[in-house]
Amino acid sequence: MALAGMMGFAALGVWQLERRAWKLDLIDRVERRIHAEPVPVPGPEAWASVDAAGSAYRRVRLTGRFLHDKETLVQAVTELGGGSWVLTPMVTPQGTVLVNRGFVAGDRRDPGGAAAANPAGETQVTGLLRISEPGDGFLRRNDPAAERWYSRDVAAIAAARGLVDVAPFFVDADASSDVSSAVLSEGPGGPRGGLTVVSFTNHHLIYALTWFVLAILAAGAALFMLLPERRR
Repeated sequence: MALAGMMGFAALGVWQLERRAWKLDLIDRVERRIHAEPVPVPGPEAWASVDAAGSAYRRVRLTGRFLHDKETLVQAVTELGGGSWVLTPMVTPQGTVLVNRGFVAGDRRDPGGAAAANPAGETQVTGLLRISEPGDGFLRRNDPAAERWYSRDVAAIAAARGLVDVAPFFVDADASSDVSSAVLSEGPGGPRGGLTVVSFTNHHLIYALTWFVLAILAAGAALFMLLPERRR
């Protein structure tokens, strides 16, 4: 039993070291994507291959026309406080893409209400490709009928707005976008882009050391029990 425990704990420690190597590689790949030159947003022929491992946080650019009447506000908490993300569909040659134009303070609750300041005509955006957040927010369910959104669920938002041929991802507009003065400014309070938080927890080394210590303790317990038997 002690031998089985030692082997099991050691195997878990090795597994955590492998997870640590995978996490460090992921962090490195994401860092390189974030700071790379923007590439054209994937078109419909590539949508099926877009996933978190290969595409999340890639810098992209897209040009098209915003559908401000189909804007959606999604609850958000940022370094600026509580408020909403402004998600607006953009019709592009590559299909319709939801663009998170940025953050607005909590007192704005009228989608499309700042129509006079909204960018009109063809607009260019650069930002980070983000994977859809299907389902609901933490402890809260999306309620499309009541216009209460807690997660950026692309499919649900597209269905609620009657959008078709929508990309299965969305784009977080960045603060350095070529049109940041138009896209990210509707007067005081937003929407303000460039607030994407890129953070990965990496406690695998601590977990690995814990499992290895348990393996050593199992070995020590076995010796503690066996040595008196040998003396007899």
